Amino acid sequence: MDTAVVWFRDDLRITDNPVLADAVDRADTVLPAYVVDPRRRGDSEYGPAKLGGHRARFRRESLLDLRDSLRERGGELVVEEGRAESVLPTLAAEYDADAVFAQTKPATEELEREHAVRESLPADVELERRWTHTLYHINDLPTPYDQINDTFTPWRKEVEQGTEVRSPLSAPEKIPAPESVESGPIPTVGELAGSETADTLDGPDDRAVLPFEGGETAGKERLESYFWEGDHLREYKETRNGMLGADYSSKFSPYLAAGCLSPRWIHREVERYEEQRVSNEDTYWLLFELAWRDFFQFQFVKHGRDFFLPGGIRGVDKDWQHDREQFQRWADGETGLPFVDANMRELNRTGYMSNRGRQNVASFLVDALKIDWRWGAAYFEEQLIDYDVASNWGNWAYQGGVGNDSRDNHFNVLSQAERYDGNAEYVRTWLPELAELPPEYAHRPWRMGETEQADHGVELGIEYPRPMIDFEDRYAELGRQ
Repeated sequence: MDTAVVWFRDDLRITDNPVLADAVDRADTVLPAYVVDPRRRGDSEYGPAKLGGHRARFRRESLLDLRDSLRERGGELVVEEGRAESVLPTLAAEYDADAVFAQTKPATEELEREHAVRESLPADVELERRWTHTLYHINDLPTPYDQINDTFTPWRKEVEQGTEVRSPLSAPEKIPAPESVESGPIPTVGELAGSETADTLDGPDDRAVLPFEGGETAGKERLESYFWEGDHLREYKETRNGMLGADYSSKFSPYLAAGCLSPRWIHREVERYEEQRVSNEDTYWLLFELAWRDFFQFQFVKHGRDFFLPGGIRGVDKDWQHDREQFQRWADGETGLPFVDANMRELNRTGYMSNRGRQNVASFLVDALKIDWRWGAAYFEEQLIDYDVASNWGNWAYQGGVGNDSRDNHFNVLSQAERYDGNAEYVRTWLPELAELPPEYAHRPWRMGETEQADHGVELGIEYPRPMIDFEDRYAELGRQ
């Protein structure tokens, strides 16, 4: 074909990107494009915004890096604002394109936009979709996606035994651009988020586990640092529940979510590490986590909109509460339970939270407060730099007891805090008002009497919130259920 438009979505990379590779292979000229669709911003139906400042910043940096990578190979990234089904047909007509190449994703809104683009393109312009977001290709699954097991472990075992991971594709050496391309500016953080306040976000916090610079270049540098320079993969499973510091886990999730890194490329690097350094349970466990990520992607293909129902894919009947005041205290990190508050304040300040933290704050919201799990999922959607539709909503449904596991998944946040933050270093880092407390009080400040509060300079209700509920009684009650 003469000309192809490449519609970049959540695949902001040039290495192992079948959308870009196939377009370059089949067309004489290629026009990469990114659409700033206004439907990606604004408030969700659950209250929080769809796109917060942290993820908008990461997205902007990723787009800048992608544009640089394309330009190094003779290409250019066109950036246009508007609905995808309006922008892409216009670009196709302007450059007389024969096809639009695009990533396909399983989430409902993303699929609706793909279908709208296909319907809006002229009859002689094809929409060429490629599956690019998972470790295993959907066409290689041993069981068709609409028949896969809804429980992770049997699905994982079947896939590991019956499926090979495809080899990653090299980045194109040259990307032939049409003449006289008007690229357009990369939007500001505020323009991407649809919020002027997003442009005024404070700079990096020195307590953050990483600065999380967006883009494929930064993602590859992170893998180089974690695998090869720091040699941390050999202890991944052992350290992954850490709360502070850069290297207790891989921190690849933001790069996977935006498509700056391909899971197949990471898989190849794991294999190379196993050949050159060590192969053990820790190296396997990173692939295990990539399989968990895949599982939710394929579950979304299977179940679609059912993931957004109050009772989830299993139609569980739960009496969810919708108390905005309690929800806001949770979101602001003002519950009076330090382990929850520290994690939420880290999230609000940096756009990131450890996996251990996510499980605990989610359990607190849905189990201790019994608030609609979808409110929590929507808040994570706004705040997380590594937000991915399937991973986020799938994990929240799982924690809410309405997703892919019928077991009681509640966490006793009090005992979790003492297990994973025994010396209260994490809590005292993110709650500086508790910095002088010994660990037993840093985790349970309500146990201090007036004299002890005065001695430590922490008056409950002044320096730090009083408990919003009786936490110890609530977790004792959950333990009896």
